[in-house]
Amino acid sequence: MQPTLKTALQKELVNILSYWTKYMPDEAHGGFYGKLGNDNIPLPGAVKGAVLNARILWTFAAAYNASANPLYLAMADKAYHYFAAHFIDATYGGVYWTVAENGQPAETKKQVYAIAFALYAYSEYYKVTQDAAVLAVAIELYQSIEAHSFDPVHGGYCEAFTREWQEISDLRLSDKDANEKKTMNTHLHVVEAYANLYTIWPDEKLCTQIQGLLRLFYDKIIDKKSGHLHLFFDEQWTVKSSNVSYGHDMEASWLLPEAAEIIQDETLIARYRELALVMTNATITGGLDKDGGLWYEYETAQRHMIAEKHWWPQAEALVGFIHAWQLQPQGRFLQHAVNTWHFIEQHIIDKANGEWFWGVYKDYRVMEEDKAGLWKCPYHNARACLEGIKRLG
Repeated sequence: MQPTLKTALQKELVNILSYWTKYMPDEAHGGFYGKLGNDNIPLPGAVKGAVLNARILWTFAAAYNASANPLYLAMADKAYHYFAAHFIDATYGGVYWTVAENGQPAETKKQVYAIAFALYAYSEYYKVTQDAAVLAVAIELYQSIEAHSFDPVHGGYCEAFTREWQEISDLRLSDKDANEKKTMNTHLHVVEAYANLYTIWPDEKLCTQIQGLLRLFYDKIIDKKSGHLHLFFDEQWTVKSSNVSYGHDMEASWLLPEAAEIIQDETLIARYRELALVMTNATITGGLDKDGGLWYEYETAQRHMIAEKHWWPQAEALVGFIHAWQLQPQGRFLQHAVNTWHFIEQHIIDKANGEWFWGVYKDYRVMEEDKAGLWKCPYHNARACLEGIKRLG
């Protein structure tokens, strides 16, 4: 079971990276297309998102670090040069949220989530290049977050700002989000980015901030009774939502212990390994369908399951189950990973046009969403393959 799954993930990683190499480069305007339909046809004039482009950079840098394939290095180089030229705000620091098709700034707000992904990507690319200029920008991105977003009174990080780092009325990442000062999602990816930076720049203050974030998750964000994450908060950490996001639960179940391991904090390692099993079991009980697919969200107040299975929760479930199996090999977790992979193979991978569909409905109809766009990217599925290959030994 274990070797078979590893072989399948190795094959799928090549398929994913081949897709993005073939269909995404924008030869006319530079960089990558802003949006592809399910038919792999680019949408003319689509804006290009910081999150998408940072995730492309991270993915191909990580793939090169794992394989030394020169084709992946070429894609990472392409992504880096475009991001450096068009997304980095050389005047005020941080990154633009979007740029136009021609590379000019479009939406210039400072979304801390996007800056965290830029930091995550630059840190990974530095591992490839050992270029001091790349590391310098990574440190500058970290310092921008600390200078403008860190809340020294209540702890944690505020969500968004204007280009000039002033207050902004609409803090949301997307239309589906609550308009609140602090979110689980941004904090999870700040932890992820900071931990990756620490692997190349083991700064004492950075370590302190990672420890603070991990303690914050334990004290404020994880509901230890239910095993789920709270999603939205006001500035003082009052919980402002009751929904359950199963994909984020699974993502946090392995990302948080990994961050603790990177900074070698034994107390936090023990705490988060224990919580990983609690969170994974809670997801199995409430969010895992009998077909191996993970439901999207549960609306607690309405007692209503959003009966969709998006691509990214399946990817995070796969890694989360493999991580739980590493912690408890005698349990059922490896079988759950295999079941989720079979669901992905059967329903999520687009066997005709390549890559993964956005998701499927309860009756397995394909969701007609972008194959690539502001949110649809190679990060979750390629990372799931990379993590699975590494962790399965």
